[in-house]
Formats: sequence, structure tokens, C-alpha cells
Amino acid sequence: MSAEHGTWLPDTPLILGTMRLLDHPELLRARTLAGWISHQVDQGLDVFDHADIYGDGACERHFGKALATAPGLKQRVRVVTKAGIVPGHLDTSRWQTKHYRAEADYLRQAIDGALQRLQLEQIDTFLIHRPDPLMDAGAVASILEQAVANGKISHIGVSNFLPDQWRWLQQHTSLPLVCNQSELSLAHADALFNGQHDAMLCDRLRWLAWSPLAGGQLANAVPEDLVSEAREQTGLCLNGLAVAWIRQLPGSPIPVLGSLKQERIAAASAGASTSLPRPLWYRLLEAVRSAPVP
Repeated sequence: MSAEHGTWLPDTPLILGTMRLLDHPELLRARTLAGWISHQVDQGLDVFDHADIYGDGACERHFGKALATAPGLKQRVRVVTKAGIVPGHLDTSRWQTKHYRAEADYLRQAIDGALQRLQLEQIDTFLIHRPDPLMDAGAVASILEQAVANGKISHIGVSNFLPDQWRWLQQHTSLPLVCNQSELSLAHADALFNGQHDAMLCDRLRWLAWSPLAGGQLANAVPEDLVSEAREQTGLCLNGLAVAWIRQLPGSPIPVLGSLKQERIAAASAGASTSLPRPLWYRLLEAVRSAPVP
């Protein structure tokens, strides 16, 4: 079973990522962060992306404390969170190595831990953070189904999975996988030509595009004269153009914005509501690839 297009986050232009929350000490007081969250929700941005490894859990804890200070705020937000990666410094074995744990018991505890840190009764969408070659798909699917049945999570999805990897998990559950969070940007667009994007459309998974601004690479990749001409026609800066470029794809991928700076959020929001002329869409891709499109 798979979710129909448009039935999951149909009106969400952007998702705000919290990975860099600890880089903003000015936001870490609970009431200050609650005010920031409330402002974003007022602007129509009510979905926030987390993971248990962001700040080793501190980002989820700060977010949860903020929600607790503002009555009613937790009913206005939707949270996506992820688990399944163990960084080397958190590996308690003698090997001290980064590894993946898409294991039933581990994910059950991860869901409970996220609920506790976020101070939520339900997580909107829970993702397996990375494909794990050792995953027992049947056991993992059973745990996810139990979490949905118990009201701990509402939807399930994956992150950084390739088509056969998500299909193997999907075969073991009647619950729809609603999304795949994977890298996508003007500078990372191979998925549009190797069949991965088409596979997501066929299987009705929404693409959550992490690093939509390519980590700052675009400023050196897109000529200033092209940006200037595009701004004259569209009113968008380079960041807005990058987001508009992603949103124009079939299936309307949702950019997961890594920046918490208000000016970048505003630029991305403008891009999310702007349609680019088709020739400009291809011209931007051509500029970043430094070669004609195939």
C-alpha cells in the first residue's frame, strides 16, 4: 500500500530543519525558542525536522522545552524525526565505530526517547535515518505498525533510501511509506536522470529534499549575471531560485531548509511559491553542471 500524492503534507511549502539549532545560542532559551516557533507557524511553516543524533538529542530536548512553555503550541506544530544512526562517539562497544541500527528494539526505544525529549504525545512522521544492510524488514515493520497502532506516531517513512531498499521494507507492511528524505538540489540532481525521482513518483513517496541550497555551493556555481537576470524576471534571489527549482518538479518535493536565519527562510518561502519559466529552470541546471543538459 502507498500514500496517494497530495495526501501527506499537501500544503507544506518548506520544512524547517533543526540540525543547526545549537549554533544559535540566542534561540536556546525555552521561551525565546517558543516565540520563534510560533512566528514560523504564523507564516505557514508548521513542520519541523529532527533526528535523535542532532546535538546528540539536545536539539529535540530544547524544542520540547520550548513547546512546554507555550500552551497550545504543540497542537500547532508537526514534527518529523529520524533514528537509526549511531555515531562513533556514542558507540558503547569496544569498537567505537559509526554504525546503523534499524533494529526493532532499538527503534522502539528511539521512538519513546524522541517522544520524551520532544514532550509530545505523538510524532507526526518517523523515519528510518539510513538504510541498514542488517535490517530485518519484517521485525522493523512490526515495531512501526505497533507504534502507529498505539498512537505514538502517525506516519512512517525513510531517509536516504534507494528504490529497492524502500520497496523491501514496504513489502513487509500494509502501512504506506509516505516519504523519503534524501539530498536534492541544483548541485545534486543526478536522481532526476537515473530513475530515482521517477521511482518515488511511481511509488508515491514524497521527496523531502535535504541540503536544498547545496550547502552554499551555488554561489560559486551560478554566474552573477544569470542570478541578476533571473531576479529581474522572478524577483527571487539565488536561494529563492534554488527552492523554486526543486518545488517545480513533479510530486512537489518539499525542501528541508537547514538554515534558521530569518532572511534565508523568507527567501526560501518566496521561492516555494514561485514558478520558474521552463527555459530558466534548465538554464540554472546547465550553469551548475557547467555543461549542456543531456
